[in-house]
Amino acid sequence: MSIWRVKPVAAFEADMKKNDLKRVLTRWGLTSLGIGAIIGGGIFTLTGIAAHDYAGPALALSFVIAGIGCLFASLCYAEFASVLPVEGSAYAYAYGTVGELFAWFIGWNLILEYMMGATTVAVAWSGYFVKFLHLFHLDFPIWLCNDLATATEKCAEQGIAAPSFAFNLPAFLITWLVTYILIKGIKEAAKTNNIIVIIKVAVVLFVIIVGAFYVDTANWHPFIPDEKTTLIDGVEKVSFGFGGVLTAATIVFFAYIGFDAVSTQAGEAINPKKDVPFAIIASLVICTVLYILVSLVLTGMVRYDQLDKSAPVASAFSENGINWAVFVITLAATAGLFSVMLVMMLGQTRIFLGMAKDGLLPNFFRTLHPTFQTPYKSTLLVGAIISVVAALTPISKVSEMCSMGTLLAFAMVCVAVMILRVKKPELDRPYKTPAVFIVGSLGVAFNLFLMYFVRKETWIAFIVWGVIGISVYFIYSKRNSKLNNPDN
Repeated sequence: MSIWRVKPVAAFEADMKKNDLKRVLTRWGLTSLGIGAIIGGGIFTLTGIAAHDYAGPALALSFVIAGIGCLFASLCYAEFASVLPVEGSAYAYAYGTVGELFAWFIGWNLILEYMMGATTVAVAWSGYFVKFLHLFHLDFPIWLCNDLATATEKCAEQGIAAPSFAFNLPAFLITWLVTYILIKGIKEAAKTNNIIVIIKVAVVLFVIIVGAFYVDTANWHPFIPDEKTTLIDGVEKVSFGFGGVLTAATIVFFAYIGFDAVSTQAGEAINPKKDVPFAIIASLVICTVLYILVSLVLTGMVRYDQLDKSAPVASAFSENGINWAVFVITLAATAGLFSVMLVMMLGQTRIFLGMAKDGLLPNFFRTLHPTFQTPYKSTLLVGAIISVVAALTPISKVSEMCSMGTLLAFAMVCVAVMILRVKKPELDRPYKTPAVFIVGSLGVAFNLFLMYFVRKETWIAFIVWGVIGISVYFIYSKRNSKLNNPDN
């Protein structure tokens, strides 16, 4: 009955043998899912804020720093994925090493990463979709593509009467489209994602190659502008200099969220012990290289202090007279956000599935569709929650909660892989994290460093969420755990 009891590795192996999910994902199919989760709105929006306010042309260096920080976590994820290729991701890794309570807490906070992340992306998708329609002179009423608070704010800016009701219809509908695809099956979801990834990568390469012809190297000088302290959103922050580069790294880090979603698909991978570690690292490395090149092109096309903060990529091409490219870039951003949402919702349902198999959640979350072999009940529930929240709630601050859950998961995986090396050195490890105690320690330090920069209000909300989660564990999960009731 100890809260620190550990799920035996033999139990994970038994789960893998009883796996009811369809194993259809290849090495490159998994890599494509990783790229689909990583490349999204971040590269089309965060680059402008980070370069304009904090790093200048050294934004490329910020991406290098953030990429290295994520690489520490990805190397630890890769080892765990080779040892425990199950669908629970960081939750399962903690359950097999640190203990049940800790595993529960990780799983509880992964809800913040995946479900709240998908909610944020749904609203961001709505914004890009509305912009895309606007290019064809088709416009939604403000009250039908925003939540009430945002609609009221936009009406005030335009000097028109605020609506008494608002509903973000595009965000609501896109959530249900993704839900339908996920219920149909992993093969259909993977095919949809592959098509979108091809479009996204093609447009990112287009930005790099075409934009390179418009680069003025004078815009890169000084590469790291002189440091200064400014008041941004009521908070005193360091801009430019190396301190600004580090601050920018904490911002663009969130453009990397998603590579860990690959580990949630282990139950549907054909050869998970080898292919999941490969896909985790490959997707991160590919996206890091693309991010660095895009940031160099952007700050070369337009001087950093003149970059548009809301749509930096599109505005950089527009200011250089390439107006037709705005259409291509907006389309890519719309498609990109769709695939991010697809992978996030997919990851959330697979984590619920892993927790339900262990008895920490009700059987509702592990019920598979008789034809499609997907956890359709939990997918419907996740879709319902995300669609309603996205349609009715302003979520600019919820995205920070998503980041908190991610950072905690990354840090704990780095801790857990070191613990497992000490406690179970004899385990078969098809992939081993190099210099594990150095890499793991650096991964923990990096993620805790980023958590330090999160707003006080977000920390309070995070603590409240954690207290609720711990309460659920002691009320339901602890006594219903399969470690208590192995025959259930």
